[in-house]
Amino acid sequence: MPDPLLALLIGALLLAAGLVIFWPQRGLLPRWRARARVDDRVRTEDALKHIHKCQMRGRRPTLESVAGALGVSTEAAARVLGAMQAAGLVNVASGDYALTPQGRAAALHIIRAHRLWESYLAEQTGYHEQEWHQQAERLEHDLQPEQVEALAAQLGRPTHDPHGDPIPDADGRYVYHGGQPLPALALDTPGRIVHIEDEPETVYAQLIAEGLYPGMEVRLTEVSPTRVRFWADGDEHLLAPLLATNISVRPLPAAAAPPAGVESAETLATLRPGQQGQVVALSPRVRGAERRRMMDLGILPGAVIAAELISPSGDPTAYRIRGAMIALRREQAQLINIQRLAETSA
Repeated sequence: MPDPLLALLIGALLLAAGLVIFWPQRGLLPRWRARARVDDRVRTEDALKHIHKCQMRGRRPTLESVAGALGVSTEAAARVLGAMQAAGLVNVASGDYALTPQGRAAALHIIRAHRLWESYLAEQTGYHEQEWHQQAERLEHDLQPEQVEALAAQLGRPTHDPHGDPIPDADGRYVYHGGQPLPALALDTPGRIVHIEDEPETVYAQLIAEGLYPGMEVRLTEVSPTRVRFWADGDEHLLAPLLATNISVRPLPAAAAPPAGVESAETLATLRPGQQGQVVALSPRVRGAERRRMMDLGILPGAVIAAELISPSGDPTAYRIRGAMIALRREQAQLINIQRLAETSA
């Protein structure tokens, strides 16, 4: 006869295993199913974004392009698109995919959530700009429409994200930046950067390394099959055409920008000890925690700052503002636009 104690032990183990696997909500199987539903929803929303982006840029979304955007096989992408068609989100005809009105509304919701999250990360946190896109990609899928609306209200309902991309409103309306690729700008014509494409990440990282951002004034001086040369806020830049096309600009009236190579405004970094200037503005590159720190130090438009002492290594420099001494690195001082004032006495 089987050992009763052994049989009881085996039964207890089987019961425990069953509970671990099948227990409602907490068991492995229900949790796996819930995770699978989330993955399906995320893939659907990412596919909606991809198709919408293709349509806005005049490109043809294909099964292969959807698979590439989702990072899955064409078989998996076909299953996602089939489910989207069954849900009334896309129409399929002769291999072409087009969003239905319902699909477009869903796409604009996720795009709005993404771009609002990027704005939040830029203005309210210390995340570096290279991290905004990836963080927003993870967070965008978690917001319900009412939460997106609350986030928009908190941010003051911005119309464009930090890269210059338009943010749809609750009704799906948005204001396009109206820019053109930088190489298409007429030579020696002033323009303003209105958008910097944040994909692919490798290209975006190179543009960030150049110190480029929306709002900068530019003047194109050379375009060739191998290079694009231009001035931006007093600095000369040289980019490959592939990189330059990821920058969108809008022409400005000729009187709106200085000649090539001439700075549009001085920065605090130009002051030497004994010189002083009045703050005109903080650069748009100063965001989030760094902007709040500068403002807490009293670095606001109208404030007078005097350079007092340069460290033996040449960096940082000590400045006097409102009776207090502060130290700023050169890279920080370059973000503060000033109007030079008469020199102080030695």
